[in-house]
Amino acid sequence: MTERDAYADLGATTQEAMDIAETSMDIVRTFVPDETLTDRLRQKAVHSTGDIEFQHLIRCQNDPVVAGARAVLDERPIVTDITMAKAGITGRGHDCPVRKAIGNGAELAAETGMTRTAAAVLELDKEGVYDGAIAVVGNAPTAALALCDCIENGTRPAAVVATPVGFVKAEESRKRVREIADEYDVPAVTNVGKRGGSGLAAALTNELIHVASDVRNGDVDLEDHA
Repeated sequence: MTERDAYADLGATTQEAMDIAETSMDIVRTFVPDETLTDRLRQKAVHSTGDIEFQHLIRCQNDPVVAGARAVLDERPIVTDITMAKAGITGRGHDCPVRKAIGNGAELAAETGMTRTAAAVLELDKEGVYDGAIAVVGNAPTAALALCDCIENGTRPAAVVATPVGFVKAEESRKRVREIADEYDVPAVTNVGKRGGSGLAAALTNELIHVASDVRNGDVDLEDHA
């Protein structure tokens, strides 16, 4: 069996669920190219949103799939902005600690008036949590902007998944992530437009985990894609 003969959904636990996931991905591949690891992120975006056109909204920089899969294999932390994104990340196929930023930095938020998510990112960054981690922002544009400030000040995540959603600062925050990723050679996956959200961020992160599982099983060689 080759790496693309079957789709082992890391969230499926029954045969029926696995059959549904495999059939769904077979359909997705009729619309989305299946040639590179980056294509797998595009496929996952379409699969998770039910929107074929979403493949054209994904932006990848500095090989985020390779970098993210290596971080998973190294059991590096996965750090989300909020609880919803954390809840969507599979507990299967990896041994990475998964934690959320929200809930940290309450004093900083109260003192400065900044959002709780921005303060939480800054607080965790003081502890060095984001260095070498997969940083996931699924909801809060201000968390993405705070993470960019941290990177500008020397923090180096293994990879960034940033898909904050909405009409205020969301597009600007993702654009800022892309600018920072280019300037500091940080692997990153984002999307353009106003859509996004925690479900998408979790799905993209799960695909990094899925690729790592394929590497572990000998179905993917990251050196072929680096």
